[in-house]
Amino acid sequence: MSKFDQAKMLMKVKKIQKELQKQIIEVAKGDGAVRVEMTAEQKLKKIHIDPEAIDLEDIHELERWLEDAIKEAIQQSQSYAAEKMQPVMGALGDLGL
Repeated sequence: MSKFDQAKMLMKVKKIQKELQKQIIEVAKGDGAVRVEMTAEQKLKKIHIDPEAIDLEDIHELERWLEDAIKEAIQQSQSYAAEKMQPVMGALGDLGL
């Protein structure tokens, strides 16, 4: 792979990385009682909790919804990133990355 091709590929990767920073994954649990926003590069942006939908007598339910929402947001962000990076993965191997 020529130096020019390498530079082009690295520019594509940087473009994808910027896209991952901007892409927001949103997951809701408990019929919308809990919503989690995460970037596609797995940075937690925000957690929304609807106080009217929360039963303080069952705090374990809130904890479960938060855990499930965060786990799902991570999984979705990983899938999104893998899908975006897939076209350049073979070429990255040629670069030794």
